[in-house]
Amino acid sequence: MEPFETTPNAYSVIELTREIKELLETTMPPLWLRGEISNFVRHSSGHMYFSMKDQDAQIACVMWRNRNYQLFFTPRDGMEVLAYGSVRVYEKRGNYQFDISRLLPAGVGQLQLAFEQLKKKLFEQGLFDEAHKQALPAFPENIGIVTSRTGAAIHDMIQILHRRAPHVQILLRPTLVQGQGAAEDIAAAIEEFNAFGDVDVLIIGRGGGSLEDLWAFNEEVVARAIFASKIPVVSAVGHEIDYTISDFVADLRAPTPSAAAELVVHDRTELKDDILNISNRCLLSMRKQIQWHQQRLAALSGSYGLRRPADFVLQWRQRIDEIQHTLSFALQHTIQHHRVRLQQANQRLQDLAPDATLRRGYCMSWRAVDRQLVHRADEVKPSDHFVVQFLEGRIQAVAQVIHSMSRWNDETAPQEAVKDKN
Repeated sequence: MEPFETTPNAYSVIELTREIKELLETTMPPLWLRGEISNFVRHSSGHMYFSMKDQDAQIACVMWRNRNYQLFFTPRDGMEVLAYGSVRVYEKRGNYQFDISRLLPAGVGQLQLAFEQLKKKLFEQGLFDEAHKQALPAFPENIGIVTSRTGAAIHDMIQILHRRAPHVQILLRPTLVQGQGAAEDIAAAIEEFNAFGDVDVLIIGRGGGSLEDLWAFNEEVVARAIFASKIPVVSAVGHEIDYTISDFVADLRAPTPSAAAELVVHDRTELKDDILNISNRCLLSMRKQIQWHQQRLAALSGSYGLRRPADFVLQWRQRIDEIQHTLSFALQHTIQHHRVRLQQANQRLQDLAPDATLRRGYCMSWRAVDRQLVHRADEVKPSDHFVVQFLEGRIQAVAQVIHSMSRWNDETAPQEAVKDKN
């Protein structure tokens, strides 16, 4: 044996591990793996670690957090699953493991369990609440459909829509409706219609099939896309007995795609009949109203007021004449009353006027210096200048001799005053 120093270059552990890693990861494409879960652990980081086994072997598996957060079911020990992923080598331990990108329950029983788990989860989160349901438009003009281009469902829906409402515009977004990537395609179609915006209502669905065939409409990604849609969504998946998660989240569930087409539009013939019935009812109501008003008019035309309108006019004219006469009489009486009062006031003014006193022969005098009237003889001093006013004209005088005497006596009083006194 050759000494150790002369042996060929040896691999280091990491070199060998990397050779194995490259060999496995480059020669084995991604694949589906079926098996039973055991030793399931969800790490605090969010990553999931477990083994998949059958009766003869097992393999370590990992599903990273950024992939498992969208799982619609809760993996547990003993559950048979289908896993899609790639073989990877974990260099630190020198073992290989299956790196899972997608995980599904295997078998109808497991699918039903996953269905119930997701249904319970979304119900608790409020995605089924009636408060979030949108009303369908009464008369949609643009209808979006999310389904397969080749399936019987699209042909049935188009035929029914054209028959019932030939004026509507139908927009089809073809999608996968089963198998790998179908759920993501359906969710993307719903989001695209919402981004487009010019759609009044959406129909999503497909024809009948097994639970596995309809499973895309049980995926959480589809449920969340329906819930987030601003456009009302009608779910029409399978037959009447089939229920999917989409049916619970949608604004309206139709038992079949054909029924969905009938629910979103009114039948043109039925609308014509309804319009005709409403028109006839309106016409009958109008005739009854006209007949009632005709009877009312006939009753009014037979009344005294409408038979003898001239009498009313004459009666009111006579009443106006009476009121006018009363007002005229009252006005004349008022004028006469004020005229008499005016005459009496005028007479009093004339009696009190200075001219009346002067006309009787009296005169007025006042001092020239201050124009003060002289009422008493002792108010005048000798040599005082004063003015004497007669009925006609006035004179200026100078007082010479002042004799004080009583106001009146028969010898000095004027004859008219004596006569007045007697």
